[in-house]
Amino acid sequence: MDSNKRIAKIVGILFITATVASSLSIWLTEPVIEATNLLEAFSNQSSQISGAAILMLIDAISVVFIAILLFPILKKKSESLALGYVAMRIMEGILFAAYVSVLLAVLFISKEYSASNVQDASNLKLIGQSFLILAEWTFDIGLGIVFTISALILNYILFRFALVPRWLSGWGFLGALITMIIVLLKFYDIQVAEVLDFVIGIQEMVFAIWLIIKGFNESAMISEPIKTGH
Repeated sequence: MDSNKRIAKIVGILFITATVASSLSIWLTEPVIEATNLLEAFSNQSSQISGAAILMLIDAISVVFIAILLFPILKKKSESLALGYVAMRIMEGILFAAYVSVLLAVLFISKEYSASNVQDASNLKLIGQSFLILAEWTFDIGLGIVFTISALILNYILFRFALVPRWLSGWGFLGALITMIIVLLKFYDIQVAEVLDFVIGIQEMVFAIWLIIKGFNESAMISEPIKTGH
């Protein structure tokens, strides 16, 4: 039980780290991405973009370690779901790392743009915009699809076995569904109030604090696992 409490505390800290890092990264990149002249903005705010890239890498590393640390606990309830959770979080980390790579590629292009002539500048603008679209798709798939699937898996196990209060895991399940729907609608150019994204964001912070202070439900930790095939 002491080991489980230590894992719960570390996982809680990692959840907070991942959320804070990704939120700060988005906050740093949003005004630059929305600038009229994308490449000029990237070039002028290169330190800001570099900082955002580092923060997103911290997020990517954190989510992978969350899955690795939770695996022994989730495995006791359902090995297949535990493996699915780990796979989704690793994929999420890879997608966020890819997002960072594309973001840095745009930054590199912006430097070339600053030193180019008028004809080259036009071509570089097109390339930069194309890379930015790729970065946004990578981020949306990582956050909106892969992350939400992992959150649905995690909160299902937490709810099914009452590893934390069911109101908390139920909140997480609902929040993950809302975020997935928002991103899927975005692919069809249907905009929904992004404030709804805070449903899962706030839940993860409450969940993280709960793990740090309370940990997992000890009686639920020793209950029977899901039978094979379910």
